[in-house]
Amino acid sequence: MTGRILSRKPRLCVFSYGALTRLVHAAVPEFAHRADVQVLEVVLDEALRVGREIDQTRAHDVLISAGANASLLRSALSMPVVTIKVSGYDVLKALLKARQTSDRVGLGIYKEKLPELEATKELLQVEVSQQPYETVDDIIDSFRRLKADGYRVIIGSSLVVELAEENGIVGILAYSLESIRLALEEAVQIAELAVLEATRYAKLNAVLQNLHDAVLAVDDQHRVIAVNSHMDRILGAAPGETIGRDLRDVAPMLSLGEVLTDSDTSVDSVVMMGGKSYLMVRTALRESGQITGAMLRLTDTQAIQRADTVVRSQRKARGLTARYHFDHISGSSPALKRARAVAERCAQSMATVLITGESGTGKELFAQAIHNNSQRCDRPFVALNCASFPESLLESELFGYEDGAFTGARKGGKVGLFESAHTGTIFLDEIGDMPISLQTRLLRVLQEREVVRLGSQHPIPVDLRVIAATHCNLRERIKEGSFRADLYYRLNILRVSIPPLRERPQDIGALALKLLFASMRRQGCGLPADQALAPLMPILLRYEWPGNVRELENIMERFAAFLGTSRSIAEIDYQAFLAEAEELGETATSANIALPAPEASAAAFALRPEPTHQGAWQASHALALPDDALAAEACDEAALAIKLDAGTISDALARSGGNKQHAAILLGVSRTTLWRRMRDEHLL
Repeated sequence: MTGRILSRKPRLCVFSYGALTRLVHAAVPEFAHRADVQVLEVVLDEALRVGREIDQTRAHDVLISAGANASLLRSALSMPVVTIKVSGYDVLKALLKARQTSDRVGLGIYKEKLPELEATKELLQVEVSQQPYETVDDIIDSFRRLKADGYRVIIGSSLVVELAEENGIVGILAYSLESIRLALEEAVQIAELAVLEATRYAKLNAVLQNLHDAVLAVDDQHRVIAVNSHMDRILGAAPGETIGRDLRDVAPMLSLGEVLTDSDTSVDSVVMMGGKSYLMVRTALRESGQITGAMLRLTDTQAIQRADTVVRSQRKARGLTARYHFDHISGSSPALKRARAVAERCAQSMATVLITGESGTGKELFAQAIHNNSQRCDRPFVALNCASFPESLLESELFGYEDGAFTGARKGGKVGLFESAHTGTIFLDEIGDMPISLQTRLLRVLQEREVVRLGSQHPIPVDLRVIAATHCNLRERIKEGSFRADLYYRLNILRVSIPPLRERPQDIGALALKLLFASMRRQGCGLPADQALAPLMPILLRYEWPGNVRELENIMERFAAFLGTSRSIAEIDYQAFLAEAEELGETATSANIALPAPEASAAAFALRPEPTHQGAWQASHALALPDDALAAEACDEAALAIKLDAGTISDALARSGGNKQHAAILLGVSRTTLWRRMRDEHLL
């Protein structure tokens, strides 16, 4: 069998006797490069005994024998048995040889006569007497009859030839060297296939045994044909004990009858065995379109949960994570401190949270901080702005969909954000803008804690915490009919209200300085941020900030870009900047705030630390800043204030003419913080 690489040589065993053995030994060397061949001199009962031993041990792949031996072995053994056949040419050759002795020839044949010999004997003018036999006694009896009838020669097997000669009759062997070659060739081919099959089975079995799942397979009669060690342990069976047994007798609760008879090829369910829960997947096995068996797989549900955690952790690593903590929410204003304190309490609960606040106040920053301070901090954080998607797309993003759920659906379907947030937190920003139809589905998720993908009818349980946020008045939306009252009550369990920037002016100075410093650093501007910002502070404190911290960040970014054209503080044209920043210019005009000339501004606010305070000054300004849109909401005044030593504070007071307001602005802290640090440093 060319073209196939075998893991080993086929192993053959020839059962022979007498004259046939000599022919076998003559033929075997021709096959030495293809097979290992053993020749044993055994016959009838002895052949059957040895054959059964080989069948049990599988020491050989194929047995080869002739006549009665072959018939006995084939009927009693499960392994392949190849018969050395007597060809027509062999019989003709033997008859011609026998006719040299006598024209009356006996033929010892196992069990049945050969009707085709009648024509041959007329052609060769030989009288042939066929003598069927089953035992040695039958052979000896036939010899007596033949001798009594005057027959002097007989054709047959080695046993027949030997017994004939013992009884004074000439014996001629019916087999030829060619018939032995043909039998060996057939046996080699059968053995090669057996070796290939055994190799394939060994590989499949190795795979089967190394699966984490428990697996077995049955044929169409429910007989177990393959099983791995995990399944044996679950069934409480010894290795190999279940092979060949009816699965309905071994484990009735695992019956595969439904799969073997139904057109559906796969059935999933959950089964309890040995006090453990398993997901049972039953799949039909088909050949040429016909069900020929079935496979059953049991997966420990705890293993599924662990794998699910790993997958979700990998998703988290790809971006489903919260970056910010309560340390990023800083400010000295009582309103912000109250909001942060409420949010910290909310983090300790698993209840739904509703965050309210104007646009730009930092609702997602609060949501991330709540998540990162909760028991779910190491689980996914998934954020979605409900106002940024059309209704159809928003539904598929939230709930996911099955393969083929709609035209253009991704092959294989898609996991929705609710599923992605499983065991973690989902943040639904601008919940007030969610379409009313989706509010109904969201309400069901909150009530039932399960989602149904588009195109599916099977609910998927989810364990998640919902944090919603809105800039609008949901009670007014309820009156208008654009928001469901029952959903509002489901969301409004824990409430965090974030104050707008105009209600916490104490925080504006520190935020503005920090944001400007970060923007100037990103843009490579080397001017001192505190000196550049000082003349604008009265305007920033008077401005209403409708866009809140996000607007402050944008203006500081714009101011940093404007400063890029100035080589020194003296060159800054504040009037030109206010012409660009119209909102600030209008505030300056309405409040009658006059900006000093650049030279005067530089002289009045040129606060530069002496060498003895250089390290403290740099430390007070070198704060790590987030690089995205949430940077505006990350002001850590406490970290800034704690590094203000007596020398730095005294220097700032001296250079601002003792004006604590100006000194606080230059230092990037509120007047309250400055007063507290002055008290701590005994400067009051």
